[in-house]
Amino acid sequence: MTTRQATHAGSWYTSSRSQLDSSLNGWLQAVKPSEIPPRGVSAADVDVDGQLGYKRTQQAGGDAEKLSLPVDGCRAVIAPHAGYSYSGPAAAWAYATIDPEKHKRIFILGPSHHHYLSGCALSKCQKYATPIGDLPLDLDTIGELRRTGEFEDMSLSTDEDEHSIEMHLPYVRKIWQQAEIKIVPILVGSTNVNAETKYGRLLAPYLADPETFVVVSSDFCHWGSRFRYTHYHAPPAAPTQLRSSSTVATTTPIHMSIRALDAEGMSCISFPSPAPFLGSNESNTPTQREVVPDAKSASEARNVWNDYLEAHQNTICGRHPIGVLLAALEELQRSGHSSECRFTRYEQSSQCLTARDSSVSYASAFIRIHSASS
Repeated sequence: MTTRQATHAGSWYTSSRSQLDSSLNGWLQAVKPSEIPPRGVSAADVDVDGQLGYKRTQQAGGDAEKLSLPVDGCRAVIAPHAGYSYSGPAAAWAYATIDPEKHKRIFILGPSHHHYLSGCALSKCQKYATPIGDLPLDLDTIGELRRTGEFEDMSLSTDEDEHSIEMHLPYVRKIWQQAEIKIVPILVGSTNVNAETKYGRLLAPYLADPETFVVVSSDFCHWGSRFRYTHYHAPPAAPTQLRSSSTVATTTPIHMSIRALDAEGMSCISFPSPAPFLGSNESNTPTQREVVPDAKSASEARNVWNDYLEAHQNTICGRHPIGVLLAALEELQRSGHSSECRFTRYEQSSQCLTARDSSVSYASAFIRIHSASS
């Protein structure tokens, strides 16, 4: 039996079972439903309350639906995959929304960082190891997907080199620790819109099953010269790419420009209620960004999302796994299902002030799916 080892344990996160379990517990317990932005408000549009927290602003509008945890109907999450010292707390704001009693099969869609793929690839392992317990793979489902002829197979080295799926395994094992679950890891390559449509249609029948859950692995903006992305927008000036000698407007710090850019992307896939034009910074000066067209459904959100990516080229590493999920939700929409995507958290690894700085953004969201009969 081939087991994928926890190759990033001991570096990206602790290899100690007790320390890892304690960290996961602490991050999950720190999630407060009262701090989740109201429906219609992007998590990136809420005032910063220290580096780790966000609080509602009195200016925040939207539907003031009060959430309780776990979130009823939650069937998928979007969460980051950086080292746990950076993104572990933010990821908890996705995982805390899950009711673990309802699922038996967990799909994990992660972007390929090191191995070029034009499509998607499946694991050839039987188990994935984590410091807090192994996760068996759903070999029957993987076999069904393999027989479609649309998936490549990952080599063991490709499987173990990739971190985007592994960084979710401890959370998956923790959340479903009392459940007999199996996982379906899928490595998503540089898919185009047509390929995402194809894979979305292949995965939609599984997502229609209430016992299936989907984890989508994605960080948001990777900003800085080391990422070859220095987009900056300080209205009314036109957007530009900063150089090391560029002057930054004092009214719009770089980290606020990044936040506005991410907020626009998050708004694209926040449906059916769009996030309003709200952004604010520490001095309560509105952060200007594009007004995103209303997305009332998964289909509309997918179109707006693709337009946003084309326009801004934001370095969201999980844009293709997100695209596959949106395509699957669009396919379910055709059969009468409805869905909702709502962001719960937004953080940055650091606050960029000069063109020589860099940061990575982390966003968490949950997705509800309502069956055609409900």
